[in-house]
Amino acid sequence: MALNTSPEAPIPVAQVSRMIGGWIDRLGAVWVEGQITQLSRRPGAGVVFLTLRDPSHEMSLSVTCFRQVFDRVADVVGEGARVVVHAKPEWYAPRGQLSLRAAEIRPVGMGELLVRLEQLRKALTAEGLFAAGRKRPLPFLPRVVGLVTGRASAAERDVLETARQRWPAVRFAVRNVAVQGVHAVPQVISAVRELDAAPEVEVVIVARGGGSVEDLLPFSDERLVRAVAECSTPVVSAIGHEPDTPLLDLVADLRSRTPTHAAKDVVPDVGEEHERIERLRERARRCLDAYLEAQERGLADCVSRPVLARPHRMVEERAGRVEELLLRGRRTLGHVLDRAGAELEHTRARVVALSPAATLRRGYAVLQREDGAVVRDAEEVAAGEALRARVAEGEFTVTVTPGR
Repeated sequence: MALNTSPEAPIPVAQVSRMIGGWIDRLGAVWVEGQITQLSRRPGAGVVFLTLRDPSHEMSLSVTCFRQVFDRVADVVGEGARVVVHAKPEWYAPRGQLSLRAAEIRPVGMGELLVRLEQLRKALTAEGLFAAGRKRPLPFLPRVVGLVTGRASAAERDVLETARQRWPAVRFAVRNVAVQGVHAVPQVISAVRELDAAPEVEVVIVARGGGSVEDLLPFSDERLVRAVAECSTPVVSAIGHEPDTPLLDLVADLRSRTPTHAAKDVVPDVGEEHERIERLRERARRCLDAYLEAQERGLADCVSRPVLARPHRMVEERAGRVEELLLRGRRTLGHVLDRAGAELEHTRARVVALSPAATLRRGYAVLQREDGAVVRDAEEVAAGEALRARVAEGEFTVTVTPGR
């Protein structure tokens, strides 16, 4: 759209900027390939800023995207990475700046592969296949060790030689398989399942030497990861070198840094075990000696006590105390009996003094009629009536005569 302008009738900068923005808004979204040269992710900010550069033409464009768009590839994309961006051109009118608003970012080449592996890792983690609670402990001294590795490989040699140096009697069940290429995954899965089903095999090692990311891809295959997760026998992963982390490392019960370390992790060292046994024996001997010495000191302390040095002393002391209590009891009982005797004599004297027999001994007599009634009044008897007279020393019969 042509504009009629002249030196005498110019248009303002703001109007020009708005017009350019309008033209750019009519453009649709495009796929753009380039290399990230600058990346800015401020903490808490909802927008990520980056610069997309074309190395062959030395040209760059500013790109913005929402944080959730960039977070999808943040684990495998950084400065220097080649990416393909689906973006729409935008014009920022206040500053007259052109940029691209990205709706999707895809890594190119190895980055895309790493993204797929990361997505698979997150999915399997969500299922719980990598949970620490699923890890099984390794046996201390396995009878037979299963080994899945390449034929005549350095990994096989390292595992076997290291294990036999540590424990010469160890036995291995070796399964040689392809460790890269299209046949690697099914062969490794078949070997792992075969060893897992063998009752004599107590632990399985899956070993491979170092290599590129592409070479180690079979050990991040979802089918292999799930097969290892289903095993009832503990599985040790020894893939590549220490920095290499295929998904098999995460699902295995133990991840060893290298095949050599896998042999050390699974098979104990006979020399070290002998030394450990000797240290434990010496420690047990010292503990037992210390215990016996403590018991001897305690026994000596007990023997040196007076109660054991002169065992009859306690009996003698108690015998004196018993004798003292016996004498005290006898005195107390004598006092009680004497006091009771005195009280008895006093009571007896009173009884004797008040007894009718005592009165009779003073010359008195008790007159009783034939029916036994005591005569208390002279009017109670008649002349000529026979009465029984009771005196102190017997009784006799009297006849009542009329009185004057």
